[in-house]
Amino acid sequence: MSVRALYQQKRMSAADAVRVVRNGETIIVPTAVGEPPTLLAALSEQRRDFRDVRVAQILALRKFDYFDPETVDNVRHEAYFLSGASRPGGQAGWIDYLPAYFSELPGLIARNMIPADVVFTMASPMDEHGYFSLSLATDYTMAAVEKARAVVLEVNPNVPFANGDCHVHISQVTALCESEDPIFEVGLPKIGPVQEAIGKYVADMIPDGATLQIGYGGIPDAVVMQLTDKRDLGVHTEMVGDGIMTLVDAGVITNRKKNYHHGKMLATFALGSKKLYQFMNRNPALEMHPVDFTNDPYRAGQNDNLHAVNATMQVDFMGQCGSESLGYTPYSGTGGQSDFVRAANRSNGGKSFIVLPSTAKHDTISRIVPTLEPGTHVSTGKNDINYVVTEYGVAQLRGKTAKQRCEALIGIAHPDFRGQLREMAKKMKLL
Repeated sequence: MSVRALYQQKRMSAADAVRVVRNGETIIVPTAVGEPPTLLAALSEQRRDFRDVRVAQILALRKFDYFDPETVDNVRHEAYFLSGASRPGGQAGWIDYLPAYFSELPGLIARNMIPADVVFTMASPMDEHGYFSLSLATDYTMAAVEKARAVVLEVNPNVPFANGDCHVHISQVTALCESEDPIFEVGLPKIGPVQEAIGKYVADMIPDGATLQIGYGGIPDAVVMQLTDKRDLGVHTEMVGDGIMTLVDAGVITNRKKNYHHGKMLATFALGSKKLYQFMNRNPALEMHPVDFTNDPYRAGQNDNLHAVNATMQVDFMGQCGSESLGYTPYSGTGGQSDFVRAANRSNGGKSFIVLPSTAKHDTISRIVPTLEPGTHVSTGKNDINYVVTEYGVAQLRGKTAKQRCEALIGIAHPDFRGQLREMAKKMKLL
């Protein structure tokens, strides 16, 4: 049978496609804009027809109707990383949270430690050879495709066909539906003076020819916006966004100096504007790969001069980063921060930067703290941390003693809190 005939045979409505799911199964959904809205809306409408179904995903962007505490016995969301859509349920306890390094999710799926019975994903239109591109979020989805009993695609002409290890053949597909809605767009955040100051400190430490990993959030984006005077930067990252695209268009990112995958940008998911998604389409300079490739510290660390920029919420005197929770209250997830901190440590000439404003809640709370609140999830540990950056400067911690770390971190805290931080440090015998 021809690939076109197979396509027509497997094409159906979203309402029919979701009926491939069986009670007790786990549906794997890709990161962010890789989530298929038509399929998940259809699942939401039929959620009361199911029993004990889980939908597992990193970074849900939309709050679908199945995000419902009254029907969690029917369909329950399981978050690998909480977002604005899933955070209320995660904090209330009716959305479950799975902690794991982003890089290890495919391996957990492959070893059946995370069930992957069904895959729901966005996909590009099929090419003449029968292949679809899962360009928007390759992440752990490719591993799930290999393990799943059923693979269901939402085919949309607005999804780019990207290069890399991100292709699924029609013979692997159980069912597909079609949609034409625009892909969810996320613009660059507004940058204030605090973010700008942090961005400048980091940008000044990134040399020409460096390879970049830029994390999710406003401050990492502020770094990107201040790299316009650099030359021949490269990219090996988890997320490709508008900031990276802008630097490519400006001739700043060329990938010419990369020693690992020379000439290519590597990423595992995309999040940005319509222009970004169009930029990705059949772009020979960009490859989308599974997250166990992009985020593996041993692979990413083979890049010379890897500079990783990631955000956190709090840092304690030892350099431990609380990026996921405040106390036992969850806010986000592990993501790829620790993956790339470790990768940068392995890289010849590499640096990792953990960035954060010095205060929270209108300057009433210091984000540099003596100890993290009990129950706080530690994302990056004291043995991996390197540079910490606030709007007041840079603290280099790697290779430093506990007392040296404490002194350096107090030096980049907000001036209003330095006195009380010093008093606490004295009580802790750190000064």
